[in-house]
Amino acid sequence: YLRLTQRGEVGHLRWPRAYQLDEYMYLDANTRRNLELTRTLREGKVEGSLLWVLDPTVTGMGARTLRGWLEAPLRQRAAIEERLAAVEELTGDFGRREDLRRLLARAADLPRLVARLSCRTGNARDLLGLGNTLALLPELGEVLAVFTAGALVRLRERLAPLPGLAEKILGAIAPDAPTTLKEGGIFRPGFHPELDELREAARGGREWVAALEARERERTGIKSLKVGFNQVFGYYIEVTRANLAMVPPDYVRRQTLANAERFVTEELKEYERRILGADERARALEYELFCALRDEVVAETKRLQEIGIALGELDALLSLAEVAVKNNYVRPEIVEDGSLSLVAARHPVVEQSLPPGEFVPNDCHLDPQGVRVQIITGPNMSGKSTYLRQVALVVLLAHIGSFVPARAAKIGLVDRIFTRIGAADDLAGGRSTFLVEMSETAEILRAATAASLLILDEIGRGTGTIDGEAIARAVLEYIHDRIRAKALFATHYHELTALAEERPGMANFNVSVIREGEEIRFCHQLRPGAADRSYGIEVARLAGLPPAVLTRARELQLQLEEARGKLSTMPKPVVPAPVRQMSLFGPEKEEMEAVYRALVSLPLEEMTPLEAFTWLLDLKKRLQGRSRKRRMGR
Repeated sequence: YLRLTQRGEVGHLRWPRAYQLDEYMYLDANTRRNLELTRTLREGKVEGSLLWVLDPTVTGMGARTLRGWLEAPLRQRAAIEERLAAVEELTGDFGRREDLRRLLARAADLPRLVARLSCRTGNARDLLGLGNTLALLPELGEVLAVFTAGALVRLRERLAPLPGLAEKILGAIAPDAPTTLKEGGIFRPGFHPELDELREAARGGREWVAALEARERERTGIKSLKVGFNQVFGYYIEVTRANLAMVPPDYVRRQTLANAERFVTEELKEYERRILGADERARALEYELFCALRDEVVAETKRLQEIGIALGELDALLSLAEVAVKNNYVRPEIVEDGSLSLVAARHPVVEQSLPPGEFVPNDCHLDPQGVRVQIITGPNMSGKSTYLRQVALVVLLAHIGSFVPARAAKIGLVDRIFTRIGAADDLAGGRSTFLVEMSETAEILRAATAASLLILDEIGRGTGTIDGEAIARAVLEYIHDRIRAKALFATHYHELTALAEERPGMANFNVSVIREGEEIRFCHQLRPGAADRSYGIEVARLAGLPPAVLTRARELQLQLEEARGKLSTMPKPVVPAPVRQMSLFGPEKEEMEAVYRALVSLPLEEMTPLEAFTWLLDLKKRLQGRSRKRRMGR
């Protein structure tokens, strides 16, 4: 089918290779986008993405390999450890690492050269680039010979030289070979005897023509006479009209111009046949020789492709080592117990945009047998989203076999990373922002397992307060009780922090903020416990809201806080024992009136279901307590 539709050779295409799903970590489109693996979320640029940080590769082969690793992290511990061991050995030998990168920088993109040559679209310069790349293999092998990591040993074996082919190409193709194939100049002198003879004949004829012009000027006395050539009429002698009277009788007119006449002689026609014949035969022979050499190269397609893949893997490993040394990354410990322990972890991209030492690192500890869900509160701009993403990125880096930005890291194998971050709609598809949010959340809850890592930010914020809080709580409970996955859950619903007291696998954390009068200072430091408030008005002031809006917002905030505060300062009502008939007078009447007043003043419209339930439960306990005391006193 491909031969039919492509109308050419497709021998360079490799057969599809089957792989097991458990070989690689699953990353859905939302996770790739939210974590900005290869493109930034806002501008779609490589700069600012994780790939931008990881990619000091020096070849196209290495750049493609590294991108492939990033998009398909490994899941098998042995394969991860093999890459980590190679990176670790490369980080410890600066001199040889630089030697390898210097050699690779001279390598051409072997897979693409082979593809062009196989499709019969490659030229002499492609052959030359291929030959120069093959010539680097012996030196690469010598440098790699000192390394003992299994991945590097196997790379050296896969980069075994092809000396015969490299020498033949470099001995045949001229260093300044043209990109065209039928104009000559492809091969070095001495490569083919017949070609050399034809070139000499053509070159000698051209020298004779140059001498003819000087001789004819002297014979005819026409100083402006010149010998030229064009593709239509061939070689000619041109004489201006002013000198036509001096033209000898053996000149035969060939072409008339506005101000000149062109002539030819028998001698010139004979040499023309000799020159043009030799030149044409030389170009035809060169093309035949090129096709034969190209076919020899194409016959080695599979071997050359394997060499190209190996060169790409070596370049990618060298890049991971380079980044690890430059950015002070450490080798993670890979474990199979599902735990996650990061000490002083950093966001690999954000820290690159800050001056050295300014990024505030944070720890993260999750354990399937202990706290596996963190409920994270704190104001916007405090660093919650950065913390969420950096944990996910550190885990992902470890699974591609990279060192990680942390002081120490113990990372359990993860089968999938899921993220639900930010607001986005799909108006063309008829989906609102909240529907998109719920659809993504539903997909996570359906597909996540106990071995997954979930990154959830502001679940339920796209709808009403009561609905949103109820959904957020239900999602949290489902993750903890049923999925039992490791999760980071950032929220502004402070009521959800009560879950940490009810479920042993949950714990509260907040991003610290220091308030100084009307000013707030973000410390970007994660600490245990729930945040006391969200500092929304303070952040709104930093965003530039008008002072009148901020003043009114503060007034309303105080009113709302005062209304809710009444719930905790209400008189403690007491109801009489149910077996007694309540008197119309006495203490029972006063207590019931207090209960009545409290219920009437209850701001139900502003309360969440959880707040209303909590208040009623507290009231019940107080009434029951008063009833017991009255019975005991009686």
